[in-house]
Amino acid sequence: MTVEEHLASTQSIANLIDQTLLKPEATGEDIVRLCREAAENSFCSVCINPHWVRLARTTLARSSIRLCTVIGFPLGANRTPVKIAEARLALAEGATEIDMVQNIGALRSGDFACVQSEIAELAEIAHKANALLKVILETCLLTDDQKRAACRLAVEARADFVKTSTGFSTSGATESDIRLMRQAVGPSIGVKASGGIRSLDAVRRMVSAGATRIGTSSGVQILREFRDGSAVAQPSPDAY
Repeated sequence: MTVEEHLASTQSIANLIDQTLLKPEATGEDIVRLCREAAENSFCSVCINPHWVRLARTTLARSSIRLCTVIGFPLGANRTPVKIAEARLALAEGATEIDMVQNIGALRSGDFACVQSEIAELAEIAHKANALLKVILETCLLTDDQKRAACRLAVEARADFVKTSTGFSTSGATESDIRLMRQAVGPSIGVKASGGIRSLDAVRRMVSAGATRIGTSSGVQILREFRDGSAVAQPSPDAY
């Protein structure tokens, strides 16, 4: 699908969006509201913390909205067996997409075998459950060479997406990182831009740079901008 097709209609934009609520203070009422907003706007998925997977699955029972949760979040420093147990439980409770944080410290230390084997194990578990696996790189903590290495490892480990950010570190998605990640993975897997994306203008720039999924807590506002024709250009997310 071309950039123009991704952004041609309200529904095509909604299809890009993982409507996200990962704040630790979110309540059950907040999660139900998020799920209802997602169903009303036909977003691709909701992305929530693992504690809320069962509630979200119940709330979304009559919709086709995908259910995404995060694993090893937000630091990525859990031992692999912990991430595996967390993923298996989330999948058993109804998650259909897993956004795992890679072992950032291991990657920065050059322990690529550890990073790749962990992703591969989680990819196998997800795929056996007919779920997708996205790998959060936390790009703000990596050099460009480390970002490329992380993308290569994710592809080799059979992940379905690479993703920029948790939204809980020093900065979020940038156009330059999306371009780098798309070049590194080629056309074979998805690229998810997440962290600091709050406007239709930002979505357009991320998609133009190569993103095929957008993680945001502002999905309703973004669709409203499109419907109203009220989008206003904002500073580049590179300045996030």
